[in-house]
Amino acid sequence: MITIASPEHAQHRAPHEFLDGRLIPPYESPERAEIILAAVERAGLGPIVRPRAFGDAPLHAVHAPDFLGYLEHAYGRWVAAGGDPAAVLPSTLAVRWMDRRCLHPLVAPGYYSFDLSAPIVAGTYRAARASADIALTGAALLLEGEPLAFALCRPPGHNAGSDMYGGYCYLNNAAIAAEQLVRSGAARVAILDIDFHHGNGTQQIFYGRDDVLFVSIHADPAREYPYFGGYADERGTGAGTGFNLNLPLEAGVDDARYLAVLDQALAAIQAFGPRFLVLSAGFDTFGGDPIGDFALAAAAYPAIGRRIAALGLPTLVVQEGGYAVAALGENAASLLRGMAAEA
Repeated sequence: MITIASPEHAQHRAPHEFLDGRLIPPYESPERAEIILAAVERAGLGPIVRPRAFGDAPLHAVHAPDFLGYLEHAYGRWVAAGGDPAAVLPSTLAVRWMDRRCLHPLVAPGYYSFDLSAPIVAGTYRAARASADIALTGAALLLEGEPLAFALCRPPGHNAGSDMYGGYCYLNNAAIAAEQLVRSGAARVAILDIDFHHGNGTQQIFYGRDDVLFVSIHADPAREYPYFGGYADERGTGAGTGFNLNLPLEAGVDDARYLAVLDQALAAIQAFGPRFLVLSAGFDTFGGDPIGDFALAAAAYPAIGRRIAALGLPTLVVQEGGYAVAALGENAASLLRGMAAEA
């Protein structure tokens, strides 16, 4: 197994997020990536490499040009217009019928952001670009014949849509990698999202497509973020009808319940017959996670890894969430050990 990581992730260090009416220190921190990297090194899972540079084209294949331009220049324009230099954070959100574009530097964040959990600081775009290159390097390794690669992406990506950001996510790393695999000749690619939170951005990007199957196991959005998407009746649209499978779960899910639902997800992927699998791997399903309410034990993660690897597909693991930092590194390494044992 090859792991791809970059120190550039540390360029994104948000000072706060706004949650449940309070401005708090962000759960998504640079320490997360360092903890995971150290655990992977201790586990001796294989070489760790820096990402290659892929330029703008793979980003434009997934994200709208105006959105990418906004992300790149948001912080500088915000500060120049008098915004708080601590971070870009919107005060007015364009929701539902409020779709007129106002691009004043102090207002544009509310057009492109759908929540208050993803502040932009001076290094955010640089870190997000590096994170996308990490995922693209992993995709390239699969195309070159590697059976398993781990993209240690930070910031994470699965909540970012084609032209919106939120949920700690700015560029959708898993979607960018999957699209690159398709454009490189793979007729079908599957994305399996096992983060506690629904990958609403990934769903939006591929919702009308029949060449990318999106399967997500997550907390029921009736009670958990992102609330406004991720329901079981969301099955795709147009050509994509039937190629989106959401498996929302109740609070307190234990290992046995989760593994049974995982088997259902894997059966759908096997029936789809993809050439590659992209795994959005979040560890906020762990019982001790501060912003999740599942009850998975540490022993669940190698079992999850073994079952996914048993599909026999070249697989790119893309890091998403997981905020129980004391257990995060070992949980990630355990999943990867399980996958590598079967690969």
